[in-house]
Amino acid sequence: MLSLPQNLLFSKVMEKLTWIVWLILGVMLIVAETFTLGFVLLWFGIGAFAAALAGFFEVGLLWQFVIFAAVSIALTAMSRTIFSNYLAHRDEDTVKMGIDSLPGQIGTVSVGSTGALNEGAVKVYGSTWTAFPVDSDTKLIEGEKVEVVSVKGSSIFVRPVVKELPGWRGD
Repeated sequence: MLSLPQNLLFSKVMEKLTWIVWLILGVMLIVAETFTLGFVLLWFGIGAFAAALAGFFEVGLLWQFVIFAAVSIALTAMSRTIFSNYLAHRDEDTVKMGIDSLPGQIGTVSVGSTGALNEGAVKVYGSTWTAFPVDSDTKLIEGEKVEVVSVKGSSIFVRPVVKELPGWRGD
């Protein structure tokens, strides 16, 4: 067992080497960041490097922890602000794909209206969809060009196209 003077000497040596512990912790956190999707551990790794730098200059252990916490929290908060302000996605910036791209597209009625709901079939981009007219008075006539107004479930709601659109190509 260590005597009191040896114990003090041991704690003084350990206090002088805490910067190595912070350095190892920082490397481990940054390596762990490569396996996560959150983009948070990087900031804590940098905070650990800041605490290691403070430990290298023999700042007390309490202040090393305060530096670690302050740097980590500040970087996390700043990155969230930067990401939300400058990397925000607006609807007009996104490319619509799949069902989201159907409204506004032109299709051809392949099966005319039947039944009380005027149900028909419309071919849009090579896919045939169950279609209903937007208003209940309109009938879908086979071969007619229609515009997709909305998609609900696996059905589309269409309205007749009044005139040919420039650059339109047949299905």
